Amino acid sequence: MEDHLKTLQQWVDESQRIVFFGGAGVSTESGIPDFRSVDGLYHQEYSEPPETILSHTYFEQHTEEFFRFYRQKLLAPEAQPNRAHRKLAELEAAGKLTAVVTQNIDGLHQKAGSRCVYELHGAVSRNYCTRCHRFYPMEAVCAGAGVPRCVCGGILKPDVVLYEEPLDQATVEGAVQAISQADLLIVAGTSLVVYPAAGLLRFYRGKHLVLINLEPTGADRRADLVIHDQVGRVLSQIRVH
Repeated sequence: MEDHLKTLQQWVDESQRIVFFGGAGVSTESGIPDFRSVDGLYHQEYSEPPETILSHTYFEQHTEEFFRFYRQKLLAPEAQPNRAHRKLAELEAAGKLTAVVTQNIDGLHQKAGSRCVYELHGAVSRNYCTRCHRFYPMEAVCAGAGVPRCVCGGILKPDVVLYEEPLDQATVEGAVQAISQADLLIVAGTSLVVYPAAGLLRFYRGKHLVLINLEPTGADRRADLVIHDQVGRVLSQIRVH
């Protein structure tokens, strides 16, 4: 582990265009569960599986049930950035990191101070009226029960990518450009099984690919450095010069 950290530190020192690609494992230290962990959503009992409840069809046909699940399991308004989020913001402020590409919807990267963040799956902090397209903050959905509505009477929809919905093209293009121009790509806290997001790694042409995850992934053999540990524990030990 110590040798791995020395190597990572050296590569960070040598790099000027670092891009971080992260998944649910980045936010578990902030108390937000990983979908596929032992305590995650895929290991809990509901009337329908999470993939069904979090689909566009279910949102349209069972809106009240969707929001009951959404409020209970996807909203964490009290969550705070952890040491991984803070270190990435520090690297960006130092001019070392050019972008964060995230599969998470919790907004903790921005809360920590990161500015260039590509949220592939959207963000719970944004909600819009399906009728007039007026935007609302997370508090508009957190408050009360039932289906949240706009002042015009329209239903509010979280600005997150549900199953059956495509990723935002502008966000994907920005992420692809950042990854393709990076000289160091750090992939962390993701099992790399969710596509098309995981497919963005194929655009990387830089010097070193680093993978940090508690469990092995299918991309381990492609990486130049693999560290099986908590993301926050690893990144917190990186010094920013």
